[in-house]
Amino acid sequence: MSSPNVPDGAADSGAVQASKKSSWWRPELGLAFVVLGLGVFVIIGTLDVTAAASVLGLGPRFFPMLVGGSMIVVGVCYVVDVLRGGRAAPEESEDVDPDAPSDWRSVGLVSAIFLAFTALLDVLGWIIGASLLFFGLSVALGAEHRLRAAIVAVVIGVSTYLIFVKGLGVTLPGGLLRGVI
Repeated sequence: MSSPNVPDGAADSGAVQASKKSSWWRPELGLAFVVLGLGVFVIIGTLDVTAAASVLGLGPRFFPMLVGGSMIVVGVCYVVDVLRGGRAAPEESEDVDPDAPSDWRSVGLVSAIFLAFTALLDVLGWIIGASLLFFGLSVALGAEHRLRAAIVAVVIGVSTYLIFVKGLGVTLPGGLLRGVI
């Protein structure tokens, strides 16, 4: 039952907003702390860099310190905003439900695929490892045609290897194909 001065539905939305504000922990706060933590991590990692500055006085620590400091500022502002009740506007799309539960299975699969890639990269090499990474991600994220996904993954793995190794002179692990390529 609503009061005579409150329109119908307004009392319900007020109760929903009150329940949302009573819970201080939200996913946005987690992201804010991650951004803040990454900024601190970048700053601490940059402190170990020792090299001479250029003629302009800018050394190899300048840009990482700038990025890390910016991440800290953004992270602090984001934490303050979330704690004051700020909430990201839901994406306006016909196929997005902002109230749907998170798909933790996909998050776990993607995380496991990335961890496996980093663990096996030196053993398998870039071409095999990257091909498995791209194929695994496409399947985990819902690829319907697995053969096509496998072919595209191999093309991407070989292409990136050739671009970086042959085109840019960057060394990538050869792994099982060392000596063949």
